[in-house]
Amino acid sequence: MSLWKRGALLLLLVLAAAVALAPAAGPGHTIRKGVTIAGMNAAGLDSEQARQLIRRTFDAPLRFRFGTHRWRVPLSQFRVEAQADDAVSQAMRAGGGDNVTVNVAFDRARVRAYVDALDKRFGIPVQDASLVGLVNLRPVISEAKWGRAVRRGTMVAAITRMLRTRIRSAVPVVLKPLKPTVHRADFGPVIVIRRGTNQLDLYDSTSHVRSFPVATGRSQYPTPTGTFRIVEMQRNPWWRPPNSDWAKGLKPIPPGPGNPLGTRWMGTSAPGVGIHGTPDAASVGYSASHGCIRMYIPDADWLFNHVHIGTPVVIVSA
Repeated sequence: MSLWKRGALLLLLVLAAAVALAPAAGPGHTIRKGVTIAGMNAAGLDSEQARQLIRRTFDAPLRFRFGTHRWRVPLSQFRVEAQADDAVSQAMRAGGGDNVTVNVAFDRARVRAYVDALDKRFGIPVQDASLVGLVNLRPVISEAKWGRAVRRGTMVAAITRMLRTRIRSAVPVVLKPLKPTVHRADFGPVIVIRRGTNQLDLYDSTSHVRSFPVATGRSQYPTPTGTFRIVEMQRNPWWRPPNSDWAKGLKPIPPGPGNPLGTRWMGTSAPGVGIHGTPDAASVGYSASHGCIRMYIPDADWLFNHVHIGTPVVIVSA
């Protein structure tokens, strides 16, 4: 066989191999009849037409709705990228009846951030009943209010599902109700201390429960005015010298008779100031302490059992 014939034969073999390895596509390298891409008819499309179909469909913005509000969010918000080239490559090789899936990449952190933004826009913080102040020396308690919050898991799942498909139906913003835990009727104890008349009044929400005579701070060490809360409660407490000039050289006193704190201590958020019993019963009714509120020991024991950590303490000059 001549060299020329051998070359021609080799060329024919190469061409035959190329044809055998070529994608199984229809005439003119178009997608075969019966092939769909993400459920869309792609028969007869060439590769560029198929890419345009995918981008036109998957690049549509997401739509949202809440009540009468309607808005669109571009996919750049979530850094969405439909894998069009991979889908087209598969479609060109697909046989009739095949449906090619379009994989979509996106930034999950941005999806969660957008859901957080929806919560800030449409959520309403729940409001527990709270102490507003005093009117005529009686507590005023605000009414509790229900709130609402976006169901974050539900919304993340809904947005993710939309991004992965070509469906662009409006996504409803789904909310959940937030129930207050403290209501005006069950607000609980409130302590009002009148520094001028040395009296402590206990209220249950806005209802008066009981009054007690007390001793408050002398002029050199006045009991502070303002709204505080009980932050510490101790039975049979130790008395420890405070960091003050009047207590220099004094030593701690263990629980027992003669302890300056009596048998109960209710520390407030005012630094160094608490409500406690006192063995010096004669001081009750006067401005005689170093800033604390002294009570008869049985009264302090009773009050201790009717308040809790967090109980508001309002101290006024009246």
